[in-house]
Amino acid sequence: MSISTENERIGMLLASNAVAITLKKMREYARPGISTKELDEYGGQLLTELGAKSAPKLTYNFPGYTCISVNEEAAHGIPAADKILKEGDLVNIDVSAELNGFWADNGGSFVLGEDIHGHGKLVEASKEILKKAIGNIKGGVRISEIGRLIESEAKKAGYTVIKNLTGHGVGRSLHEEPHEIANYCDRYNTQRFKKNSVVAIETFISTRSTIADTEADGWTLTGNRGGFVAQHEHTIMVTGGEPVIFTAQNGIWD
Repeated sequence: MSISTENERIGMLLASNAVAITLKKMREYARPGISTKELDEYGGQLLTELGAKSAPKLTYNFPGYTCISVNEEAAHGIPAADKILKEGDLVNIDVSAELNGFWADNGGSFVLGEDIHGHGKLVEASKEILKKAIGNIKGGVRISEIGRLIESEAKKAGYTVIKNLTGHGVGRSLHEEPHEIANYCDRYNTQRFKKNSVVAIETFISTRSTIADTEADGWTLTGNRGGFVAQHEHTIMVTGGEPVIFTAQNGIWD
């Protein structure tokens, strides 16, 4: 989507606020002893109160309002009543939704409670790499160069990137052009970021894996070499300078 009017900018901001506030409140609500299904239903309730509809349900008939991935799960984890959160878990919540014809997407990984398993370093690396990547995006910049930056920063920190999970355009639907904003330098991708376009930028930083494989449930993704993955994501508008971060209210950099 390319924003050309103030109404479009406001529409994107309202949709982005809905997913950002939901993500932040879900993160605050998460605690040891509750199930991911309870956490997801709380997220669904928040979206409804904000007038938004779950994008995974609308688009893919996903079995949850949000995606909640725990520990070895890299993405698209299905909320379940028997999946109980524990102290020190690495948790990822991805919230995307539609509001008044506008779609926004955001996500974040965090350590639940005390960092007894040492996942905190991975989480912080993912946050900082996303911040650096977004800070380097403006109209005319090659998409592949942002991928190069993300992979380079991950390597410096001692990590790998998941190459088959990517950021994407967003706005009038959940996934739009550009369809692949990869976490590595795809030399075949000659596209550049366009001024006023709306994109969801996300990191997938891993301790070991480079590819996400689909599990038997048809949804849950795990790393091909095991280990853990941290993801952080913002919906932004590309400008001629500093990008506008529509989902800033999620507080993932706080």
